Amino acid sequence: MNDILEKRVDFKGVADNTFKEVLTEEALEFLSSLHKKFNKKRIELLKKRDLVQKRFDKGVFPNFPNETITIRESDWVAAPLFSIDEEEDKGFPENVQKFNDLLNQYDGFIVSLAEHNGSYAAAFKNIFDWVSRIEREIFRDKPLLLMATSPGGRGGASVLEAANSTFPHLGGNIVATFSLPNFYDNFKDEIIDEDLRIILNKAIITFEKNI
Repeated sequence: MNDILEKRVDFKGVADNTFKEVLTEEALEFLSSLHKKFNKKRIELLKKRDLVQKRFDKGVFPNFPNETITIRESDWVAAPLFSIDEEEDKGFPENVQKFNDLLNQYDGFIVSLAEHNGSYAAAFKNIFDWVSRIEREIFRDKPLLLMATSPGGRGGASVLEAANSTFPHLGGNIVATFSLPNFYDNFKDEIIDEDLRIILNKAIITFEKNI
């Protein structure tokens, strides 16, 4: 352990015996790799931050990046917040009607759900509510593969349970589901757990057979 500490990580404080339980060889090697990979960039960013702070100190106000100006100044919105009053007053938003029309063009749907506080994400729920007012059978009784993930061990189980309960009443022909738990451990550009990859492939095959 001492050799590793001397070669890879320079500790300024006092490392007692309890540090060995956390700072294992693997952990120190990981810290060393992070330092080698990102330290140059980290220093560059810190220097940029100092320059920006000096501008603020001189009275310059912060602003949005120039590269996002086309997004910020364009007149777009996915859909206003759904309400009966909004619908009765203004009718269905154009983008919602376009989205609803698109659903007629596909043979099936793969829906990957983000889980926010154990339920649907607000943006999804909003478009979901709007479209259901135009066409109650949102999913047109077409094959549906449901997926979800989360950083925790349940893998978005709560939002999947909600969808499994609700979607069949809205034209959802759920033929397969897939849950990816512990996202940051199990996904590195692709799913790294072999068992999870097999489960996903089986779900995809089932979905394809029902198209």
